[in-house]
Amino acid sequence: MDSAQMERHFIDRVGWLRAAVLGANDGIISTASLMVGVASAVTSSNSVLVTGIAGLVAGAMSMAAGEYVSVSSQADTERADLAREKRELATNRDAEVKELAAIYASRGVDPALSMKVAEQLMAKDALAAHARDELGISDTISANPIQAAMTSAATFSSGAILPVLAALIAPKNILVPAVFGVSLVVLALLGAIGARAGGAAILKPTLRVAFWGAIAMAVTAGVGTVIGTSV
Repeated sequence: MDSAQMERHFIDRVGWLRAAVLGANDGIISTASLMVGVASAVTSSNSVLVTGIAGLVAGAMSMAAGEYVSVSSQADTERADLAREKRELATNRDAEVKELAAIYASRGVDPALSMKVAEQLMAKDALAAHARDELGISDTISANPIQAAMTSAATFSSGAILPVLAALIAPKNILVPAVFGVSLVVLALLGAIGARAGGAAILKPTLRVAFWGAIAMAVTAGVGTVIGTSV
């Protein structure tokens, strides 16, 4: 087997990877920021823990519902486009062959060869050919609402539980630094894992995730401090 046949690509991971990274990242940042903000405003460690647990549950449900609704909307659009394309193939197949051939020709294929390719692909599976090359829909990137919802809820929870555990274990006098520090380390690790899983360079995604997580927690802590001293 030559090197071209052994190439590895990561586009087939894009659906679940996007939902996984988004879910875990949101879980850590939102829960840690919420806890740090509350800890800056109140002195009770129990209040901080209750806040973290409530944030975990509410966030996981919100992520699952949001992903399901948004990806379902995408899936509805894909189904509608495929149904329209199926009708067009049934009523005006010759025009659809020319349309597909024109797509290949626009990509640099010789016009005569484009027509032959279009005819051969449509002879095998006309709808699949148009879905892939005209509509940009394939099994690899097709919307999957259930997968996206479950992945987001699970990864949000797995991320959110870490600052909660940090607050549970850490002494009261270092609760805020513990939550902040643990969250930053895990965020950096998450950025590296996500980049590695997607086949991208590690440094930039790691720094990006950690930087914005630190900003979110710092701003929330500042707001909590202001509210705590004024109320």
